[in-house]
Amino acid sequence: MSRPARLITQNSLPIAELGKLRDHKFTYGHALVVSGGAGKTGAARLAARGALRIGAGLVSLAVPDEAMIEVASQVTSIMVVNVQTADDLRDVLADERINALCLGPGLGPERARRLVPVALAAGRSTVLDADALGAYEAEPAALFAQLHAKCVVTPHAGEFGRLFPDLREAAGAQKGSRADAVRAAAARAGCVVVLKGADTLVATPDGRCSLNSAAGARAAPWLATAGSGDVLAGFITGLLARGMCPFEAAKTAVWLHVECALGYGAGLIAEDLPEALPNVFKALRV
Repeated sequence: MSRPARLITQNSLPIAELGKLRDHKFTYGHALVVSGGAGKTGAARLAARGALRIGAGLVSLAVPDEAMIEVASQVTSIMVVNVQTADDLRDVLADERINALCLGPGLGPERARRLVPVALAAGRSTVLDADALGAYEAEPAALFAQLHAKCVVTPHAGEFGRLFPDLREAAGAQKGSRADAVRAAAARAGCVVVLKGADTLVATPDGRCSLNSAAGARAAPWLATAGSGDVLAGFITGLLARGMCPFEAAKTAVWLHVECALGYGAGLIAEDLPEALPNVFKALRV
């Protein structure tokens, strides 16, 4: 008889050495974050900054025509590529050095429906958040049919309930029931599922589950701020670019996300999270 799945509570985390002699930027991967249109690029820029700060060697933003000037005027070390259509994204993904994708923050549902299938068909490590999930709330099975084992989906409670309506009640219950619900969701989706909240759960299709609590001694209520989840999506994407498997990337990013908030303290806004990472890494001596 198989062993029951175990819930892993993550309260501390050893982080491997971040750099080695003779490494170069492509050693640490190339992450691509797909942006929405004009006036809606901030979320993607937050995700891209998170991916860069957590250690991706290169980060690019895929931006439609009308937002190119807006984005180019806001970023420096992040590159900008023009992606207007599904064919444009296919052309960009012909570069196999792009090994991690993030779609959803500020993307817009119509643009998501055009571009998410192209991204998933590429078979790269992919984080789907926000609008990339919302675009499929009316027909979640259409999304699940496209997902693969290199994906991470990151719903908050509302998004989770709309994607997995039969699991909604269990996901809002006590920790044990919530863990079972997220495991069931991951099995259905065929990939890692991150249910975000004060007690964030990360589950795999084979039943592994990690709990990261931002309550009690690790309470960080100021994480409840606009853009915080976009940064988390970027953290996961950056770790995927560096070569972590989806489960390790997700649970590591969730832990670091809380550590950044704890290190910064009250008054935190989303832009502060990536900038808090260097001090977190220094404290960990990595």
